Formats: sequence, C-alpha cells, structure tokens
Amino acid sequence: MPQKYPKEFLELCRSVTAKRPKTVIDHILKHGHITTEELKEKYGYNHPPRAVRDVREHGIPLETFRVTGSDGRKIAAYRFGDVTKKRFRKLSGRTGLSKKIKEFLIEKYGCKCFIYLEDMVESELQIDHRIPYEVGGDGKSVELNPDDFMLLSGSANRAKSWSCEHCENWQALKKKEICLSCYWAYPEDYSHVAMRQVRRADLIWQGKEVEQYERLKKDAKKSGQTIPGFVKEIIEKAIKRRNTQQ
Repeated sequence: MPQKYPKEFLELCRSVTAKRPKTVIDHILKHGHITTEELKEKYGYNHPPRAVRDVREHGIPLETFRVTGSDGRKIAAYRFGDVTKKRFRKLSGRTGLSKKIKEFLIEKYGCKCFIYLEDMVESELQIDHRIPYEVGGDGKSVELNPDDFMLLSGSANRAKSWSCEHCENWQALKKKEICLSCYWAYPEDYSHVAMRQVRRADLIWQGKEVEQYERLKKDAKKSGQTIPGFVKEIIEKAIKRRNTQQ
C-alpha cells in the first residue's frame, strides 16, 4: 500500500519538472524506494549519486539504505526521509537553475569549466552550487545570487559530486565555512580539497595542444614514470633552474 505524504510535500514533488530528479521522485512515490541498479539499468543514469543529489537540491529529503542487488551483492537504495520534520517544512530547495544565472556566469567568466578551465560550448556546461545544497541550502534570501554557482563540465561535476559526498563536512559537520575554503567551491583560492591537505592542478590539452600531450606521454613512458609524476618532475626542475638564476 502506497505511503501517504503531507500535501505540501506532494506539491513540492510535483513542482519538480527536470527529467532526472523527477524520474527518481516518481519512482519512489510509486514503489517506495529506488536502487542504484534501477537508476543505471532501467533509467540509464550511470552516476546514481548525481541523480539523488538533484532530488536533494530541490529540498526533498532522501535517506540511503542497503538492499540486495540482482547479483546478490549489497547495493545502495534511496527513499524519502522524514517529511514531517520542521526542518523539511522550512527548506525551500531549488526549483531549477535559471537560464539567466548561466548567462550571467558565462558573461562574467567566459564559456568555460571552472575546474578544468577548458573552453566549451554552452550546452555542455552544467550549473552547480559552489557550496553543496546539502551543506549551504539556498540561504535565507528568495533571490539566488549567481556568484553562488559555478559552471562545470560533465566530468568535473561528477568528480566534484563524488569528492563532496565522501567528505566529512557533507556527511556530518555541515559547516559552510569549510566549503568556502575548499577547492571544489573556489578552485582559484583554496586551502584544502574535501578537508584533505591536497593541492590540485587539473590540466587539459585541447586542439593543437594534443600533439604536445602525446609527446609528453611518450617521454614519460620512456622514463618509466606516470604522466602526473613526469609533469611534476619537469615543474620541479624548472623551479630549481629559475631559483639558481635569481
């Protein structure tokens, strides 16, 4: 027998029109929960946590539990959280990221991924909260601030999702100030990556630069090193050479 939900919760569910989160919501309303296996095999979503995150970003609480998959192994499943809590009733969520926000970001920063800094066509760029909705919400203001969002390529968005979802701040602490100094929120000025003392430099070779990358790969292989290790060695030598010349 289908579970009964508060009227305001059902109205919030019906307000979600984006295909990915709507698919998750409709399935849970009908069946009580949805598994990662169903998201992949039935609906074709190869990154289930992203689809689940979309639902949560609309202010709809989901909880994760474990079930047995078709191969006998334990897999993740998702169902609605406690929708009777006051926290839920005060949660505004987001009803879709405005096209105007995307246009603002492109005009201000260029049509590029904030993480990889690669130029991309507008349709391939996705908009994401700098600070995950699960930590920061949308704030008290009714108006969304475009600078609270960032443009990401699909691969950068998936990488950010995975890193954030495995971060202690996402899972337990929920401190906005921690996110404000994180690489995934402000890659241009950060002091940690998901609370780990790590520094990143994500490099992309495009167009004519690909030939340079292939030479780099060949040289790295000859030296018996990985490409990242080889690049680090080149940088280290360049820094030492510059320091001796000063």
